[in-house]
Amino acid sequence: MRIIPASELIINSDGSIFHLHVKPEQIATTIILCGDPARVTLIASYFDSIECEISSREFHTITGMYKGKRLSCVSHGIGPDNIDIVVNELDALVNVDFATRTEKPEHTTLTLIRIGTSGGLQDICPVGTYVVSKYSMGFDGVLNFYEVPENFLEMDMEEAFKKHANWSPRLTAPYCVKADEELVERIGFDMVKGITIAAPGFYGPQGRYIRAKLAFPDLNSKVISFRHNGEMITNFEMESSMVAGLGKLLGHKALTVCAIIAGRVSKNMNTNYKGSIEGLIEKVLERI
Repeated sequence: MRIIPASELIINSDGSIFHLHVKPEQIATTIILCGDPARVTLIASYFDSIECEISSREFHTITGMYKGKRLSCVSHGIGPDNIDIVVNELDALVNVDFATRTEKPEHTTLTLIRIGTSGGLQDICPVGTYVVSKYSMGFDGVLNFYEVPENFLEMDMEEAFKKHANWSPRLTAPYCVKADEELVERIGFDMVKGITIAAPGFYGPQGRYIRAKLAFPDLNSKVISFRHNGEMITNFEMESSMVAGLGKLLGHKALTVCAIIAGRVSKNMNTNYKGSIEGLIEKVLERI
C-alpha cells in the first residue's frame, strides 16, 4: 500500500489538512461549495446549530446541523485551480488515514454541491434563472493532468465542440464531464438543464473585453450556437468542470447549480443578486 509522502499529503502541526486547515472529524459527508467566503456565513445562517468554523486564506468552512442532517459549507475561491485544492483535500479528509498516510480500506462517498453565480448564454436562461450543470465543459485543462478511465469523459461532445468552434491549438483542449444524474434530478428537477462552460478566467476566457483585445473574438458566438444531441451550452462560470470531473474521478457525487446574474447575450447585469442567491440556497438546502 502506498504511503503518501509528506510533500504530497501536507498535514499541519495541529492535524489539519494544509490549505483548508480542517481536521477529519470537522467535515461532514454532505458539503455545499461556494466561491465567496462570506457566502459560507450566509448559508450557515440557515443551520440549526454550528459545530465548528475555520478560516484560512479564501477557504472558509462551517459545519453544523440543518433539519437533522449534518452539513458542511466550504468556500473555494475563484477558479478551477482552487477546486483542485479543495476537492483533493476534502477527499483526503475522509479517505486517507492521516496517522499512516495510507488510503483507508473503505471508501467514503461525499456529496458535493456547488452553489454559484453565472452568466447566461441563451434566451431560456435570462437573469434570475437557476441553471443546473447537466454537463460541464472545462476550458481550463486542469483535469487533463489526471489519468481518467475509459468512457469517463464525454468524448463525442468534446470532439463535436472542437470541430464546431474551430478550436485553436494555442488553447488547452476542452474536456467534458457529465454530472451525477441522481443529483441533477433531485436538486435541479425544475431548473434549466444544460452544458456549463468552466472558463480559466473571468475576462478574456469568457469573451469579455475591456482594453486587452481578444485573440478569438468569435469564440462566444460559437459557444452560443453549439448543439449536440439536443443539448446546448447554457452558461459560463469558472469551477463546474473540476467539481464534476475531480469529484467523479475520486468517487464522489458532484453537481453545480448557478443563479444567472449576467445576460451575456442581452448584455445586462444584476449586481444586486442577494435575493436570487438566497432563493437558490433555500432550494438546495431543502433538497440536499
